[in-house]
Amino acid sequence: LTRRKDESVAKKRSSVGSSGQKKRPVAGVLEPDQRRAEELVVAMLAIPGASGREGRVLRFIESRLRRAGVPRGAIEMDRAHLRSPLGGEVGNLVCKLPGTRRGTRRMLMAHVDTVPLAEGTRPVVRRGAVVPADKDHALGADDRAGAAAVLNTALEILRQKAPRPPLTFLWTVQEEVGLHGARHARLGLLGKPRLAFNFDGGSSEKLTIGATGGYRMEIEVEGIASHAGGSPEDGVSAIAIASLAIADLHREGWHGRIEKNGRTGTSNVGVIRGGEATNVVTPRVEIRAEARSHDATFRGRIVRAIERAFQKAARSVRNREGACGQVRINGRLDYEAFKLADDEPCLLTAEAAVRSVGGEPVRSICNGGLDANWLSARGIPTVTLGCGQKNPHTTSEWLDLAEYYQGCRIALRLAVG
Repeated sequence: LTRRKDESVAKKRSSVGSSGQKKRPVAGVLEPDQRRAEELVVAMLAIPGASGREGRVLRFIESRLRRAGVPRGAIEMDRAHLRSPLGGEVGNLVCKLPGTRRGTRRMLMAHVDTVPLAEGTRPVVRRGAVVPADKDHALGADDRAGAAAVLNTALEILRQKAPRPPLTFLWTVQEEVGLHGARHARLGLLGKPRLAFNFDGGSSEKLTIGATGGYRMEIEVEGIASHAGGSPEDGVSAIAIASLAIADLHREGWHGRIEKNGRTGTSNVGVIRGGEATNVVTPRVEIRAEARSHDATFRGRIVRAIERAFQKAARSVRNREGACGQVRINGRLDYEAFKLADDEPCLLTAEAAVRSVGGEPVRSICNGGLDANWLSARGIPTVTLGCGQKNPHTTSEWLDLAEYYQGCRIALRLAVG
């Protein structure tokens, strides 16, 4: 961890000079208060809020907005969670601020949910980084750091009475489990933003302009139960069927990273549940799998390869009477791939903001899903920016505070225009 932090600090060009001192703000340019920004992110990291249980963190955000003077009518919550298969406590939180000058409405957004590994984390600050206090938790900087950067921007605008175009701030739920908040967001609450900026992971100089599409599958394998000691030949093992199917996918190159005739994608069998005792031939197994690719047609080929492997395996495992197992497969598109045009206004605006704080923007394509997938698909082209999150979804996760502050500076400049 220390080596990674030292390398990151050594790369800073924008907020830290060669002497290790922060560069002075440019006269006449709004800058966020660094102490307030850091206190805010540490406070938000400490709030539990895994996917579907985001109520506490959204109440925290709303209370800070209200204390800053945002009228109740400017803060609304949609009911996206009621359309999610997960259910959940709350929907997305939207705050709209009127402009003090004419201009295109801009939207800053981030998701507030964390992976379960971050539940109960205790964030501590050590040598310019925020880390979990113990080795059993992730930090949850994905994406509490993004959510804090967006909230900090709204608070700074109000505190400094900054001139601004019309603004929308959006905090989404259930990103980590299928982008359900963004998928089911009530677009009518957003005020028709024309420039949208999502804060969700990585370096403050990284601009994610595209992401893969993801397809989820639920596979039920039905076998035939029998006594595993007295009459195993009467049974059909659902575990054997699943094992043969997965082995076939691996052997034929359809599991893990997939490269076929110049096309690429990934697949993963991530969950297997089944069996209750060793003396019973297992009659039922439940499996969850996924397929991803930036190419929708090739992703379809991956899905069909998975389906064929399980159907073939089910036919091949038979008992002494010749009976075989069965497979039922349900699938759904979680999110479609997207890529912003090279001259997309939100992208060009984000690049200018990164340069304005001394950074050099780097365009990136993501092999995971982002809220930007669904916002872009629903008619709001969205570029994604980072703010210092490192090693997400692991117990070695940490937040680079210098990078986080850079993200806050960029967010403020994006908001005021």
